Amino acid sequence: MSARHGPAVDVPSGRPATVRTPPPGDPRLARLSLNQWTTRRWGVAEAVAGCARFGVPAIGLWREQVAEHGLAATARLVRDAGLQVSSLCRGGFLTAADPAGASRALDDNRRAIDEAATLGAGCLVMVVGGLPAGSRDLAGARARVASVLEELVPYAVRAGVRLALEPLHPMYCADRAVLSTLGQAVDLAARWPAEAVGVVVDTFHVWWDPEVLSQVARAGPRIAAFQVCDYLVPLPADPLLGRGMMGDGVIDFRPLRAAVDAAGYTGFVEVEIFNADVWDADGHEVIATLIRRYVTEVL
Repeated sequence: MSARHGPAVDVPSGRPATVRTPPPGDPRLARLSLNQWTTRRWGVAEAVAGCARFGVPAIGLWREQVAEHGLAATARLVRDAGLQVSSLCRGGFLTAADPAGASRALDDNRRAIDEAATLGAGCLVMVVGGLPAGSRDLAGARARVASVLEELVPYAVRAGVRLALEPLHPMYCADRAVLSTLGQAVDLAARWPAEAVGVVVDTFHVWWDPEVLSQVARAGPRIAAFQVCDYLVPLPADPLLGRGMMGDGVIDFRPLRAAVDAAGYTGFVEVEIFNADVWDADGHEVIATLIRRYVTEVL
C-alpha cells in the first residue's frame, strides 16, 4: 500500500478526492469490476489481491498475464479469493487474408475460448482486427470477420463461452477493429443466438455516436460487457493511451449507464483504462480512485 498520508488524492490528476473511498461491502460496489489492464504493472496475483482488499467483486483478465501466472493457477487464485471473472481479453484479429494467417487466428481463438472456459469468464472479448498489411479492402476484411466467426461460434457454444464483439472508435478501424459502431456489432452478432454472441459497450469507443442510445436499446440481451473509462482531450501522441479515469475527460457516463441498465444488462461494470500515467501510479491508489470515481461519475 502507498505510504501517502493525509486527505485522499485522486490519481493521476493529483486532485483532492471529493468523497471518501467506499469500504468493502458497500452495496454500490456490487457490480464493479477491475479490468486488469488498468493496473497493467501488476500481475494476476497483485490484481486479485487488490480487488480483494478494496472489495471489488470481479476482475477482467488478460490472456498475457494469465499465461505468465498459469491458467490453472489463475483460475484457482480467483476462485479462492471469491472473485468472478467478468471478461477475458482478448480474442479476435480475424481479418488475415492469407491462408496461413487465417489458420493461426483460428487456432489462437480456439485457445482463447478454452482459456475463457477454464476461467469461468462471463465472456471472451473479441477485437476483430483491422486491415491486413497493404490492404485497402475494408469490405473484404469485414466479410472475413463474419466468415471466421461462422467457424468459431459453434466451438465457443460447445465450450460454454459467450463471444462478445467489441466495436472500437473509428480511429482504430485500419489497425484494430473494422467494427466501428455499436450498430455494426449488433448487426453482425444478430446472425447467432444472443447467448452465443453478444456485444461490448465500451464508453471510450461509443460515446461519440449519435445513435448510441438507440443502439444500446436495440442490443438489449446481447450486451455481454459494459466497460467504462473517459476520453481525454487532447489525446496523447499514442491515441491507444487516451483512455482516462472517469471524470478526467469529456464523457457523460450516466446516460450511457442508464441506457445499458434499461436494456436489461445486470452484469458487471468493468473499468478498463489504457493510460501511461495511470499505469505509473501506485496500483492501490488507482483502485481507490476508480472506486470513488465510479460512485461519483457512473452511478
